[in-house]
Amino acid sequence: MRPLIKFMIRQAEFKPARMMIKNFMRSHGIDIIKFILVLTAATWLISRGSQQLGYHWQWQRVSHYMLSIQDGRLVGGPLISGLMVTFQISGISLLLAFIVGLLTALLRLSDSIAAKVLARVYLELVRNTPLLVQLFFIYFVLSPVLDISRFYSAVLALSLFEGAYASEIFRAGIVSIPKVQWEAAYSLGLNPYLTYRHIILPQAIRWILPPLTGQAISLIKDSALVSTIAIYDLTMQGQSIIAETYLVFEIWFLVAFIYLLITGSLSVLVGLMENRFKIHV
Repeated sequence: MRPLIKFMIRQAEFKPARMMIKNFMRSHGIDIIKFILVLTAATWLISRGSQQLGYHWQWQRVSHYMLSIQDGRLVGGPLISGLMVTFQISGISLLLAFIVGLLTALLRLSDSIAAKVLARVYLELVRNTPLLVQLFFIYFVLSPVLDISRFYSAVLALSLFEGAYASEIFRAGIVSIPKVQWEAAYSLGLNPYLTYRHIILPQAIRWILPPLTGQAISLIKDSALVSTIAIYDLTMQGQSIIAETYLVFEIWFLVAFIYLLITGSLSVLVGLMENRFKIHV
């Protein structure tokens, strides 16, 4: 009798867990099956393509371009070195792009005609010309005159380009705030600076955070273009390794995976921030 009671208690303890698994499979089972099918098809396509091309995969030669052991120490390879450069360029450009975007949005929303015209001209010039052309113009035309290094030429080009798109995100978030919020702030005697800081922007951040994340991801991917002006970022390091080893598919797949890992981690992080804002705001 006693073992039967223990078995029933054990079954009762595991029942909620089984119910959770059952509900999860019921709601996401089809999605999991679709993902497995897509992954299987992609694997078959890559395998089939490599057979048709007669390509001999050499993944065993790739690892030391990421990490290697020298004198008993773990040392980063060329791809890690390029990744650090990508992080530097993307991080500085992202901060400057958000600052430029916010200032441009505020200029467009101001009462000054000159400020609105200046912001509009900047937006039209940047959004209607390719990033690569802007990068070449800054590096080959402005940098010799202003004595700007190639690193900061790349940062400036990315900041101005992404800042133009970020400004529209900021502006849309600001104008989405009801007018009663502005009127309440002015009735309390707050000036425009304090109104934006304490009333408008804290509410707008909930709406602008998801599209700003997309813009940040776009900036990280666009940073690959800085390799065209001989900056040894992740993409340029990949090109250099391919020129030496002819490991075309292995290196490009690895570089693509690194970019995917960065942007995917950023999306997850911002998703957690969104949930926090939903709870506390």
